[in-house]
Amino acid sequence: MDKERVKPSILPGFMELLPSDQILFNEMLDIIRKNYEKFGFLPINTPIIEKSEILLAKGGGETEKQIYRFEKGSNDLSLRFDLTVPLARYVAQYFPELNFPFKRYQIGKVYRGERNQRGRFREFYQCDIDIVGNGKLDIINDAEIPSIMYSTFKDLDFGDFTIKINNRKILNGFFEWLNIEDRTGVLRAIDKIEKIGTGGVKKELAEIGINMEAIDKIIEFIQIEGKNGDILHSLRDMNIDNEEFQLGLEELSLVADYVKYFGVPDENMAIDLTIARGLDYYTGTVYETFLDNHPDIGSICSGGRYDNLSKYYTKQNLPGVGMSIGLTRLFYQLKEAKIIESKKESLVKALIIPMGDCLKEGIAIANKLRDEGINIQVYLEESKMGKKFNYADKLEIPYVIILGLDELKDEKITIKNMKSGEQKMFEIEEGISFLKR
Repeated sequence: MDKERVKPSILPGFMELLPSDQILFNEMLDIIRKNYEKFGFLPINTPIIEKSEILLAKGGGETEKQIYRFEKGSNDLSLRFDLTVPLARYVAQYFPELNFPFKRYQIGKVYRGERNQRGRFREFYQCDIDIVGNGKLDIINDAEIPSIMYSTFKDLDFGDFTIKINNRKILNGFFEWLNIEDRTGVLRAIDKIEKIGTGGVKKELAEIGINMEAIDKIIEFIQIEGKNGDILHSLRDMNIDNEEFQLGLEELSLVADYVKYFGVPDENMAIDLTIARGLDYYTGTVYETFLDNHPDIGSICSGGRYDNLSKYYTKQNLPGVGMSIGLTRLFYQLKEAKIIESKKESLVKALIIPMGDCLKEGIAIANKLRDEGINIQVYLEESKMGKKFNYADKLEIPYVIILGLDELKDEKITIKNMKSGEQKMFEIEEGISFLKR
């Protein structure tokens, strides 16, 4: 028999949680969802499995290496690796039925065949919002995204945080002015500055063929610092004769101005010219959010503006702007750093312990309490009273409702406070009011 048993285990890179951690995870997820809906975003839910031709329409590269791909019958299928490509397919497919600008959110699992390492997951939750326009999308939408970040992370309450913002047009225009052809390579190098430092960025730039004079100008450029107004002033003073640079500067100035009207305090938003976002579909505004006291965690939320979301699936021009929270990785890192702590073992407000032959009446009272919105559990097992109370104690259920013949006779319930040990008999309606408080 022992040889037939399989040792219970899961694959590396997948996360399972005990109930207390799962309660905390769900609370965070609910806060994120509530904030997304507060700003008018509509929920959608796309399939986890998509046609491979949809997910790989853009071409191979890293995506093809990391994708989980398989065949079932004559179908070539893949697990979605993000929520943006499915959104692009969704908007193209349902275009006539959607109202634009289309504001959507989606919270769901995605899959990437990442190299197994601590804190990197192959299955993880993404929490995305996007605003998609039909033909055009006003730049003011780019200023609303930081306000959603601010509202969400203020409610999540992980401590002080800063939303860093930049514009890819400024970077692209600057590189064009320097006659640099491999702009994507430069952007990817700059995007790593928090991890590899200035020296590492210089080394990577040299490796992709950038000359030393241009490297020095790039480093000098991304090290422009100060208050938002000072940085914008410094960029204007550079007098860079490049149309894309000037357009990016105009957009960044406008977004930085309007962010204030959306209620984001100055201390929570900073222009940072090192923010590039490695993904090459971002074409304008880009965002990264960091915890001020835990920079080692890295970005906790990121996103940006893209010119044409669905160009691989439709002739319609669909520009957009959005951001994403990788909740699984974030949860893991916050737990590791002891920034968050699981405090609930149960979601039950009270455990009903029927005494003697009072089980049916106990179930009836549980139904009545649940109708009043109170989370209730009935202890259904036959065991000693000590074990029943110990069960409530281990799950940290705050109250036990004792129901015996005396209570039934008087149409009352006895409620015991598990922390203080005090207990009192209540009329049922009075007991409901007490538990609601």
